Amino acid sequence: MRTNLRPEDLGDLLEQPIVAVLATRRSDDTVMLSPVWFEWRDGGISVWAHGETDGKVRHIRRDPRVSVVVANSAWPYKGLEIRGDAKITDDGFFEIVRRTGDRYLGTGTGDRMAAEMNLGVVIRIEPGSVRAWDYTDEA
Repeated sequence: MRTNLRPEDLGDLLEQPIVAVLATRRSDDTVMLSPVWFEWRDGGISVWAHGETDGKVRHIRRDPRVSVVVANSAWPYKGLEIRGDAKITDDGFFEIVRRTGDRYLGTGTGDRMAAEMNLGVVIRIEPGSVRAWDYTDEA
């Protein structure tokens, strides 16, 4: 297994429609794991949420420390874990909905999704630390 990798060492893994898992901290310091659609862009991960009442968003407003894992489920396994502080904005919300909708459900779906939604928020995670792995050499 190769380790000590960078995101660009993982081929097209971050372009695949894989459901990522976002970890946030509840007020009692337990962890909530949320399956999310994501977008890798400009060296970080963006996730959209419906708004301020979303549990993930409430947790991040209180404690911005998060982790997100993206890993495939077919051999040879590859994956990436990013830990860092999340930022919340509404900038680019509909654009991210469009791009992720198309990526996960097919071309044209993103436009329909964005047209049916109210403005939500974007959770942006830029790497504080990165852990990546790739089992390709063992295939």
